[in-house]
Amino acid sequence: MTWYPLARKLLFATDPERAHQLTMEGLRLAHQLGASRAICPPEGKKVQCMGLSFRNAVGLAAGVDKNADYFEALGALGFGFVEVGTVTPRPQPGNPKPRIFRLPAAEAMINRLGFNNKGVDYLVQRVRNHRFNGVLGINIGKNFDTPIEHAVEDYLLCLDKVFPYADYVTVNISSPNTADLRSLQLESALGPLLARLSERRAALADEHERFVPIAVKVAPDLEPEAVKAIAEAVDEHGMDAVIATNTTVDRPGVNGMEHADEPGGLSGKPLKTRSNEILKVFRQKLPDHIALIGVGGITRGQDAADKLIAGANLVQFYTGMVYRGPELVGDCIKALSFGPVN
Repeated sequence: MTWYPLARKLLFATDPERAHQLTMEGLRLAHQLGASRAICPPEGKKVQCMGLSFRNAVGLAAGVDKNADYFEALGALGFGFVEVGTVTPRPQPGNPKPRIFRLPAAEAMINRLGFNNKGVDYLVQRVRNHRFNGVLGINIGKNFDTPIEHAVEDYLLCLDKVFPYADYVTVNISSPNTADLRSLQLESALGPLLARLSERRAALADEHERFVPIAVKVAPDLEPEAVKAIAEAVDEHGMDAVIATNTTVDRPGVNGMEHADEPGGLSGKPLKTRSNEILKVFRQKLPDHIALIGVGGITRGQDAADKLIAGANLVQFYTGMVYRGPELVGDCIKALSFGPVN
């Protein structure tokens, strides 16, 4: 797709959040007009994971389509699965702007969005009758003003509402942009949270006569002991997958660059090494039946292949597509189906 470098130059001339909105509206219009059929991504290799059938192992990470406004158009780019959200029980504006910063020399971004979204009821209306023929994941979180000791109530409310429509649900406990959220990764908090979610899922599965897998999204900023404790809790409480990883509060490879000191989570190419390290440790600590979804630093097809080598069953990306465009989807599908690409 040789047109994307020109489009990127134009998009990078405007505010990142505005550029994102323009891109999403453009994709939706192209999809409505049938133009997305001209993209013709490779079919890819089918994958069975979490009890679900994926047409390929390449997914779009949460954060691109927070309110499920564009997932059908995004899915048409060739993704095997699309994850929408993070969504919270009540609408919230997120953190003050500006809150997204590009670091082009590093193919990276920093964001401190803070779960800006229109609330779970809006998202449910968007996904209720969707026509996306891939796997749809829904990423859930807590409202910023819900005390951390009551966070489980927000997750349970969201689980109740999205359960009938999600192919899988992701529990986001790793964003660095909601105060104290990452404390839910601590052993003392995680076990009780996952126990409640597991119990509620069992009741919902009986009510709706369908099983919905649950994934837990973790941070890259974890010590080995924390990885071990999270893996044990995930296994004990019957979770189906770990998504590794979210953005990092560290600044590997970007020190001294413009915007590098902005608060928030760093994503993109500099995250790859740390994310892959965490991925490998989780694969060592988790039983084989618990899936791993590798996220962080995918900017080329080989990066996606490296995630599978590190132990992932599936991969996701977001920031890489900001720099590479839709071409990255096809590159990754090819790399995971037919060997590495350059």
